[in-house]
Parts: sequence; C-alpha cells; structure tokens
Amino acid sequence: MDCGLLGSVFRYDDGVVSELLGVYGGGLCRFLEAVHRPSRRLYIRVNTLRVDPGELLDRLRSRGLEVYRDELFDEALYFVVEGPFRIDEEGPVVVADKEAAESVMMGANLYAPGLLSCDPSIRRGSEVVIKAPSGVVVARGIARMSCSEARRRGRGLFVEVLQSLYRAPKLRELPEYQQGLFYPQSLPAIATTRVLDPAPGEVVVDMCAAPGGKTGHVVELSRGLAKVVAVDHSRRKVRRLREELARLGHLRYVEVVEGDSRYIHLDMPGLRADKILVDPPCTALGVRPKVYDEKTWRDLVNAAAYQEQFVRAAAKILRMGGVLVYSTCTVTHVENELLIEGTALGECLEPVDTGLPGAWSRGSTGSYRGMYTRFHPHIHDTPGYFIARLVKKC
Repeated sequence: MDCGLLGSVFRYDDGVVSELLGVYGGGLCRFLEAVHRPSRRLYIRVNTLRVDPGELLDRLRSRGLEVYRDELFDEALYFVVEGPFRIDEEGPVVVADKEAAESVMMGANLYAPGLLSCDPSIRRGSEVVIKAPSGVVVARGIARMSCSEARRRGRGLFVEVLQSLYRAPKLRELPEYQQGLFYPQSLPAIATTRVLDPAPGEVVVDMCAAPGGKTGHVVELSRGLAKVVAVDHSRRKVRRLREELARLGHLRYVEVVEGDSRYIHLDMPGLRADKILVDPPCTALGVRPKVYDEKTWRDLVNAAAYQEQFVRAAAKILRMGGVLVYSTCTVTHVENELLIEGTALGECLEPVDTGLPGAWSRGSTGSYRGMYTRFHPHIHDTPGYFIARLVKKC
C-alpha cells in the first residue's frame, strides 16, 4: 500500500496495515489523510442542567464566536475549524510531545510538561517554531521562558502560540468553560451516551469513567435522577474525574469509585445495573488530528484482550434485560465487531440496533452486520469511532 503518510507519520507494522486494509480496503490512504488533520467541526456538549443550548449559543455568538447548533443532538454545538495555514519554518525549534503537538496545531499554547527538546539559544521573548516528533511544523509563537528554564522547571507556559497550522477557539480559556456550562466532546462520544439512553431512577455504571465526559452526559440526560456509579483505576484519573464533575456541578449526583472495574463484580458484589457504559482503553487509531502514531499488531491483540475483561465483568452486574453500550475511538475489527461477537454472546449479551440514524456507517463484518454504528474520518469528518448496543438476554 503506497500511502505517503505510512512510514513517516503513521509507523504501523504489516499486521496493523493488514487490519486497516480489512476495514477500509482502497480507502485506507484517504482514512490516514483524514486522521492526520482535524475535523472541520469542533464540538462541545452543553451542560443542560445549567444552561439552555440556545442561551449558550447566543452568549458565545455575542462575543463574536462562530458557533452553530448540531443538526441532530440539541445539546451539541460546534465551532468551525479554520486552516491549514502556511507557517514560516525559520527560527529556533521547539519539539513538543505527541499529545501537546496535537493541541498546539489547533491553537493551544505549549506548556513546559509537553516539551521534548528545544534549541538552547531560546530566550524569553524569542520567536520559535514548534514541531511534532515527526518533524511536522505545527505552530509559531513567543517563548515566555528560556529553553533551559522550561526544562528545569517542567511547568508553566513555555510558548505562547501566535500562529498555528489550524485555528479554533481555545475552549478551556472561555469563561463559559470555567463556569461549567459545557464539556468539549466529539460528536461520536455525544452519540454514545444517547445510545445508552439513561433515565431517571435507573442504576447506571460507567466502567472507565475518567475524565468524566460521558459520566457528566449521563447525569444531564437523566436530569440528575439516576444512580450513577463512575469507576476508574488510578488515583490521578479519579482526581481528574472528580475535578471535571465538580466543574460541571455534577459531583453530588455521582458515586466515584477508585478501582479496577474488570473486577467490579467481586469488589461490589451487591451492585446491579440497568445500564452500563464500557468505553475501555484502546489503540485510539481513530483519534484526530494525529501528528505521529506508532502501533504494532501486538498492540491491537493486547488491547482487545484487555477490553474483553471489561465486557465480561459488566455482564455479571447487568440486570436481565439491561443495556450495555460498548464504544471505542479505534477502527479495527479485532477491538470492535470481532471482540463483541467473540465475547458478548458467551455472556448472554446480544447486539441490537444502536438506534442512531443511517447517516453513519453500519458495522461491516460479523453475524450482526448492520447492528453497529461506525464513524469514519474520511467519510463523516468525525473521529473514527465504534458503538455497539447490547441487551442481556439470560
């Protein structure tokens, strides 16, 4: 497969390439090109327990922001992403890590924790070029501390970005973000909680809850009247989960549990859920924009084995007739359709239609062809995403 981005931006071994070809065939190059750039829409989810979507729309527009309502989901608003722009490559270079570079290319500032390396000549006030680890130029800006100071301190604003490859509002700097009126979230992630359809009075478990986007959406859709249990395994992730729920004003509605939810049936033996969300760690091949990515077939296999454990544990605490929604931000069959049909059926979980509109693709493999929903970057201009809805039958 002769794709210009393979081997440079996307360093995938033969096993990963073969898997992606099984999904996209001749469209693989278009998929990779789409993942390399951001979606044209940058979405936020309105916190409907605090503000009406129309009111927030008016507030944002009153300050000159170009923002629109989504055509399907009332709580979803989006900003238009501009670019790509040409960036002058002359000047001392700062190399940001993968995660930081992907934010900087959208206009975010570079903070010292995201620094990989920098030209020792950089001083406070120097105009610098920011590159990704792959060498892609993502932005220009002004250093607010010297290279040596940034490396020594390891915190604080290093480069204030003046020009980026793409331009979008700096969402976390908006007063409405600080006031907890919205949560930055992709359209497929918003759709996932809509598929779960949490209702007042139900027991809802989010098994991989941090940083709290879907947990917060569960609270909002159920109007704060569901019993919500949010689980994650590390102290750092649970701290962030609590902070995010507190910012939204939702912490009082959620029981936050620090623990490994693969063993939730053992650690919380009395828990019985009406609805469960399983959004496990995955290979994230659908996340965009990507300035660099490296994966092997072994990464895919290990991820699927890990994900399977969450599904099996969820099945043990789900009530008869209860609903489990499984979602990932990756695009492989091995982590999605094949995992569901190789695991869920043995746990008396049967795939049913997600109920989402046919504007998005249906799963293209397996016995339950057409039951799953897939979002494809090069077709739908969203992140690559998979959603399955399962009902416990026995």
